[in-house]
Order: sequence, then C-alpha cells, then structure tokens
Amino acid sequence: MRVFLLLCVSCLCATGRGAGQPRPHLPKIRNRVAVIAHRGDHTKSPENTLAAYRSAILEGADYVEADLRTTRDGHLVVLHDATVNRMTGDTGAVSALSYREIEQMTIAPLVKSDKHTYHIPDFRSVLKLCKGHINIYLDFKDADVARTYRLIKAAGMEKHIAVYLNKKKQYGLWRKVAPQIPLIESLPGEMTSEQGEDFLNHHVMGVVDNAYAQKTIRLLHQQKIAVWVDEEDKEEGPAVWAEALKAGADGLQTDEPEKLIQYLKGQGIR
Repeated sequence: MRVFLLLCVSCLCATGRGAGQPRPHLPKIRNRVAVIAHRGDHTKSPENTLAAYRSAILEGADYVEADLRTTRDGHLVVLHDATVNRMTGDTGAVSALSYREIEQMTIAPLVKSDKHTYHIPDFRSVLKLCKGHINIYLDFKDADVARTYRLIKAAGMEKHIAVYLNKKKQYGLWRKVAPQIPLIESLPGEMTSEQGEDFLNHHVMGVVDNAYAQKTIRLLHQQKIAVWVDEEDKEEGPAVWAEALKAGADGLQTDEPEKLIQYLKGQGIR
C-alpha cells in the first residue's frame, strides 16, 4: 500500500498536472502540528457530545472531529454510527428517526459517578460551540452538501472547516457547492499507477490522511498537500506519535488529545 502511494505521488510530482487548480487554504492554527481530537475528547465525556468538544477546546486542540448524519426529517446531527443503538440504548437508524425522537434520547456517561445528562447534538449546536475557539474536521458521513454549507456559512465558520470525504460522489458536490472548503481524502489503494496518477491529478485535496512514509509525505508537501494521520487506536502513544512526526506529518488525529498536547509540549513542538 505505502509503495503504491509513493509511486502515485511521484507520478503526480513528475507530471505537474493539476498544479493550476486553486487549492483551498486550510484553517489557520497557531501550532506547527495540528492536534485533531477524534470525536472530541471522549476520555472524559461520551464521544461526539458537546461536553467532549468543550474538553478538547479547553485542552487546546486545534480541531475537533465531528461525524455528520441526517435525520428522517432533514436535520443534521453529529453521531458516528448509522444507528443510535450503541450510544443511546434505543434502536433505529438516524435516517429513519425524526429529530424530535433523537433529541429526546440520552447517552449514558462513561462512569456511574458522572451525573450529567448527554444528548446527540445537532450540527448547529456544534458550530456555535466551536466558533471562535476551535476548527472542525467534518467527517461527512451522510448529509446534503448544500444544506450543510448553508449552516456552516450562517454560523460564520467557512474558514474553520475541513471536510473528510467518505464517498466518491461527495468530491464533485463539495467542489461545486463550496470550492473554497478544503477537502480531506485518502489516496486510493487498489488501483494501477496510471489510475492513481489520474486520481491525484483531478482531485484538489487539502489533506491526505493515509500517507506514512517520509518520502511520500515529502512529495505531497511539494504539491502543498498536508498530511494528517489517524493515530486513534489501542497502540496510540509516544512511540506512535514520534514515528509520525519523524516522517513529517502535519497533524495527528487522536483519541488522547490532552496527552498528545502534553507530549508535543515536552518535545518543544508546541
């Protein structure tokens, strides 16, 4: 996989095609390495809740990751899973439930001693909370692009969003509706080098999330493409972070934002 990615990026840099297409600017951050709090800081509060996002803001993360879905009646809510089952104890697909039904559901705290009540937030609430405090890494699960962008624009968050694409068709829709919004994509795996070259030449990406080798990252940087790697797994920690930083990653998506920030400070990076 990594050899393939290196080959594809090498082809892109050699041909130089696509260089004339304007590349949207990423949101500005104060730090050299972006810390992306995966679903907020869910070490203290349930994932993707406003409380998890508040913790990430207080800790000094640069982005919170939010998973966007649509209710039966067209409301945008933030939930990772396609169903409410795991988080609420209720059952049903988000797309089959009304916003009123979802709004009334509660999410159990991480520990019994936590007496707070948690809910699945609507996207407006997340935008309002983050405005002026933190950027949003929007994992675009299942939503309408135009409706999503209207909410982003109404909240004044156009310059503080980067969008991760989950489906091929989402690329063209975002480029048409909001070409100034930077897009996060994964480089393809099961393709020939020619297909991979064509993909890179026709996709104006702001960020790649699956480049790990130092040479690959360097080639992407030559094309003004940032690299934010996903580190959120059970092995996450200083050794994993050090490897990504050594390779040249520009950002780390983490399940441990507070610990990662402390680590970066200890390394003199933040």
